[in-house]
Amino acid sequence: MNENLAPGTRINHDRYGEGFILKNNLVDYEVLFEHGGKRSILKSKNEFEVLEEMEGVDDEPKIKLSEVQQLIESVLKKHNVMQEVVPLGDRWINGTLVLNPGNPDLQSKEVPVETFFHKIVMIRDRLRVLEQQINSHPKLNDSEKVDLQQYITRCYGSLTTFNVLFKEKDHYFVGSKKED
Repeated sequence: MNENLAPGTRINHDRYGEGFILKNNLVDYEVLFEHGGKRSILKSKNEFEVLEEMEGVDDEPKIKLSEVQQLIESVLKKHNVMQEVVPLGDRWINGTLVLNPGNPDLQSKEVPVETFFHKIVMIRDRLRVLEQQINSHPKLNDSEKVDLQQYITRCYGSLTTFNVLFKEKDHYFVGSKKED
């Protein structure tokens, strides 16, 4: 039985995958899992395997908060959950996008610029994920990857109109550059 494991000990759980012990309580461990988040695991159930045991007799964690943050960030990035914070240009904050139909008898539609901008940023992020998946795809050859990349580049080019919404130029959409 694993009843006195120190914080920082790496374990493997059948359901939640790999994780490490955050705290050793009287009847359970608080564990941060790669696939299950923070969970309480009863000591008496013995439902995990110890991968790497940390030395120590006290309950002070042997792992730094910065290491926990790096672990969480890497897991979130690996599963494309983390999104970069992209600021909206100052002049558009609290603005409204108004769509007027060609037929004056029809009602116009108003959308907060922040909502519209968020959707544009989501499209950009999904195109980036698609690029990564194409580049790492095991069954595509280099020629096929280049062809698919060109479509994505053209999508970026079609979206350059919305660059006016971004606060910083390094977040702009960039299509293919013209050769001189």
